[in-house]
Amino acid sequence: MEKKRARMAMSALSQETRLAVFMLLIDAGDAGLAAGAISETTKTSPTAMSAHLAILSQAGLVKSKKVGRKVIYRALPRIADELADFLRNITGSDARP
Repeated sequence: MEKKRARMAMSALSQETRLAVFMLLIDAGDAGLAAGAISETTKTSPTAMSAHLAILSQAGLVKSKKVGRKVIYRALPRIADELADFLRNITGSDARP
């Protein structure tokens, strides 16, 4: 994982609601969850949830698929695994800007 992508993922997950959404989607597995269900579960307004999901999508942590009138979101755990590997493998030279 390149540094820019790692920064984007960490930034996206550093916000409490987005971390909760990512964890919720990890638990949902391949079935994913509809945006409305995510919003209801996290007690977040649909407008705010839309912004959170956009940030998670831009960071490559979730992907969406339109199914009928709903948008289903799924977590991409591979990206979290890559981020964990990136953080485990940081050496002195990798930590420099």
